[in-house]
Amino acid sequence: MALRAAQARRIAAATAFGGGGLTLLAASTVALLYLQARIAARAIGITPWKRPRVDGVYGVGGGEPLTLVMMGDSTAAGFAVDDPRQTPPVQIASGLSAAADRPVRLRDVSRVGATSRGLAAQLERVRGQRVDLAVVLIGANDVIGRIRPADAAAHLREVVRELVASGAAVVVATCPDLGTVQPIPQPLRAVARRASRQMAAAQTVAVVEEGGSTVALGDLLAEEFLRYPDEMFGPDRFHPSARGYARAATVVLPALCAALGLLPEPVEPQPEQAEVLPVDRAAAAAVEQPGSEVRQAGAADGRGPRGLWARLLRRGTAPAGDDSTSETDSNSVKVAPGASDRSRVG
Repeated sequence: MALRAAQARRIAAATAFGGGGLTLLAASTVALLYLQARIAARAIGITPWKRPRVDGVYGVGGGEPLTLVMMGDSTAAGFAVDDPRQTPPVQIASGLSAAADRPVRLRDVSRVGATSRGLAAQLERVRGQRVDLAVVLIGANDVIGRIRPADAAAHLREVVRELVASGAAVVVATCPDLGTVQPIPQPLRAVARRASRQMAAAQTVAVVEEGGSTVALGDLLAEEFLRYPDEMFGPDRFHPSARGYARAATVVLPALCAALGLLPEPVEPQPEQAEVLPVDRAAAAAVEQPGSEVRQAGAADGRGPRGLWARLLRRGTAPAGDDSTSETDSNSVKVAPGASDRSRVG
């Protein structure tokens, strides 16, 4: 009971840092937000999509294939993308194979429309199977469904705990900033941004305390969406296009490689690039800078009990189309568009 109370306090502190409370809205403002939400839903509409088959083995190299499980919502699935090679699961599997010089066996159990509560059913589909790495993209539907961050984080925590206990590395890409979605008008967009950051902060605390790591998606695509809306948005103007998904996969890949020990740690990280902080403060800081990675502080950091301190890595996020390195710690992993051509889907 004391442990749960401490966890709840850390989540509360992180969400307070990560955008403030939402409880001070006047009744008239709430009514306006509901009206605007319905207008936005009509603007987004419903996009028909025949999901491509992506399960299989990707890449080449020596040794037994690494096993990758993709979990989460429509962003994890690559909603509205028809070519399997352009979906996040295949992009990530191909990038991991190139980094590890080993094939990667992909199992995608993500579900369009999923909330954090639905992750347990996804986990059930791979329970008892070997999982080297689990990648989770979740949170947007929790925000849309007005699910409390603490409740959503509790569901996510249970899944991460079981995966870590089974020996899997777990990386969660936290809730994206829904304030960047163009069909959502103001002031709903500002509320959506604040709620998204609160959700991401709560997710970070829960995941890191259970031994996983997180990558902050935040508004990393906001600038590209504003500059290239026709290229970065999908047909529903809500989900990313193939280019948008590739951008997100590129940002997430370094954390995945680090979780599997495929990237060397920087010999002398700059103070502004890596910090050891209380987990709630690390979570709050991460949501302010897209691409930031948070994981448990190791014993070498010498900063308190396990789970109470976290290591924050601020990774750079070069704009889409920029061929420069995408990390400030001198480790670079990029998605190779043709890498999945060597795949065996089965």
